[in-house]
Amino acid sequence: MTRQKILYQCQSCGYSSPKWLGKCPDCGAWNSLVEEERVSGLVVQKTASPVQLSEISLTSGKRAGTGIGELDRTLGGGVVMGSVVLIGGDPGIGKSTLVLQALDGLSTLGKVLYVSGEESPEQVKLRAERLGVRSESIILLPETSLEGIISVVEQIKPKVLVIDSIQTIFSLEISSAPGSVSQIRECATRLMFLAKRHGIPLFLIGHVTKEGAIAGPKVLEHIVDTVLYFEGDRGNPFRILRAVKNRFGSTNEIGVFEMTEKGLREVDNPSQLFLSERPNSVPGSVVTVALEGTRPLLVEVQALVTTSSFGVPRRTAIGVDYNRVNLLIAVLEKRLGMHLGNMDVFVNVVGGLRIDEPAVDMGVIGAIASSFKNMPVESGIFTFGEIGLSGELRPVSQAEARLKEAVKIGFKKAVIPLGNSRSLKAQEIEIIGTGSLEEALQILFF
Repeated sequence: MTRQKILYQCQSCGYSSPKWLGKCPDCGAWNSLVEEERVSGLVVQKTASPVQLSEISLTSGKRAGTGIGELDRTLGGGVVMGSVVLIGGDPGIGKSTLVLQALDGLSTLGKVLYVSGEESPEQVKLRAERLGVRSESIILLPETSLEGIISVVEQIKPKVLVIDSIQTIFSLEISSAPGSVSQIRECATRLMFLAKRHGIPLFLIGHVTKEGAIAGPKVLEHIVDTVLYFEGDRGNPFRILRAVKNRFGSTNEIGVFEMTEKGLREVDNPSQLFLSERPNSVPGSVVTVALEGTRPLLVEVQALVTTSSFGVPRRTAIGVDYNRVNLLIAVLEKRLGMHLGNMDVFVNVVGGLRIDEPAVDMGVIGAIASSFKNMPVESGIFTFGEIGLSGELRPVSQAEARLKEAVKIGFKKAVIPLGNSRSLKAQEIEIIGTGSLEEALQILFF
């Protein structure tokens, strides 16, 4: 016996309320609650049998390579059969391009099904021609009905399934509009059961709009096995593919791509690419090394310190935490006597990267001090280390991997925390260990 129930659901976060509200109590969005009709009833299902933990046999998950090394690295070594992967990001950043290129490599497994709910077959064909994707095993299905998609999958039994995008898919059993929280949850759940039942790798593409009118990938994160986010500025050719959830591999891994006319190109040595146009002997530029997952990346931190024209000086940070920059400025003023109270300070990480690691503190402080003193740092020197509030230089993890990456690029001298220098073996680079910020800056500028 079924009954109907009317609920008002937030289209930004999924909060449900029995009555309409102007402002969502959960996420604070205005006018985001939409009336949805929910059908509930008693469903009898067969329950699973309990199994002792000691009787469960371990089998390594079979993985398939996509032909894109950076994507395989982010996934943990390839695509696991029966896994559900969510790829999220802003519209136009390259999600469909990446998946179409991956299908060209996965087509060696057999027939792969690409469900396009946004573009016509002609548009997908034009993109495939531009990318050089010509595999005869790729089957295109322009469909938005969930029931129709499941019927085709049961009929042709593909080896890989792609849904582009999940916001356009709707089920006839739910009265709400496509893109609503109810539709997205129901469609994603049924597609997940379909993928697990047949052992088909499933790729879901999800959009995030600026207005938040369409529910974003946050709603789906608890359903899928792996969550990948595409980051980057549309005006910048570099793209970062970041894993924030992965049941079959390491999290916080990244893949670096460059958007070209022929599609996404893998960047095998991102450190060299990010430093390729670094100016020499220019104040305010320091090279530091950040750890993204298991990959060390050499990046250039730039700073510009100028006299403020207003009563309140400006503090701008792009690519690093704004509050962290303010903390480091306070350390420079208190511990080293640099008068930055009437100065505008602008800090930028070149290449569009976003770095949240404390190990880049020394690079940020070095760039700010270099611009304030108008003294450049020697081009062959790089530095890393966490800065404490008392002005001490604290050691960081995996210092040896950071140094090896710098040696590959060609750096000759490293200014690092004293705690790291004591535990390191002999390296092909001059290592200068220091325990204080004042001593580290003297080495950088003199």
